[in-house]
Amino acid sequence: MKLSVIIPVYNSEKTIRPLIEKLQATLSEISFEIVMVNDGSRDRSEQVCRELSDAYANVRFISLRRNYGEFNAVMCGLNWAYGNYCVMIDDDFQNPPEEILKLVETAETGDYDVVYTYYAKKQHSVGRNMGSRFVNWLTSYLLNKPKDLYLSSFKLIRQEVVQEIIKYHGPYPYIDGLIFRMTRNIGTVQVAHEKREEGASNYTLHKLLSLFLNILFCYSSLPIRFFVPIGVGLFSLGFFLLIFLTIQWLIGPDPKGWQVVTATILFIGGIQCMLLSVLGEYIGKSFMAQSGQPQYVIKYNSSEHV
Repeated sequence: MKLSVIIPVYNSEKTIRPLIEKLQATLSEISFEIVMVNDGSRDRSEQVCRELSDAYANVRFISLRRNYGEFNAVMCGLNWAYGNYCVMIDDDFQNPPEEILKLVETAETGDYDVVYTYYAKKQHSVGRNMGSRFVNWLTSYLLNKPKDLYLSSFKLIRQEVVQEIIKYHGPYPYIDGLIFRMTRNIGTVQVAHEKREEGASNYTLHKLLSLFLNILFCYSSLPIRFFVPIGVGLFSLGFFLLIFLTIQWLIGPDPKGWQVVTATILFIGGIQCMLLSVLGEYIGKSFMAQSGQPQYVIKYNSSEHV
């Protein structure tokens, strides 16, 4: 099979059926499958997806027991995708299905492991665009990503890379972070970006903050490295300050006791608080990763009901 199209589904009962129908018409010239993953939708998305998986032989449907987040849903889809190339596409028609062929052509022409898309004009809200810029800036420093590479959710991954990505079993998957652990053979292609046909974006400040912490503490050691020179600098400053106060005590006038105590508490206490905060984040993430918390729990899988 040449292509697997993975669709994380969330509250898209009105758009998922026309999206599947458009994919069937657009990709009819190649062998492909569609993997829909319902991420705990609150509307009739699950029922519509079941109907679609019954109607089309090349459509697989997986339903999760609750909302785990987009990256977890995509990881679930990657585990059940068998095409030579896997393409992730949103369920809201902002990524036109016909643009998928551009990704496949770019991957084959350039022999790329991954192909990211970028847009001449984005149709997201101002808040969503600002959040995307922030995440791209952050990943440029934390993941050593090229600054001109836009990390779009609409992308293609070669199956060999997918097999390495799904070896990650922790509860905090970040697909782009895992990609940059595996390969730097990455291409880009410009595609169209349409306005959302139904509903509002599920992109919230809470999700942005969660993604920020996930990238910061699960995919980079920068916080630890960042606080090392700060700790050394504060320790050195405190050390020389104590020497200065000692000399002042020897030659006069005597430093006041509260000055010594206050300086010592501020510097040593500050260092301890910062280091303990960072250490606490890493220990917390490590604990959750080792606690057996799953990435997702499957409620229904159409492949098991054939």
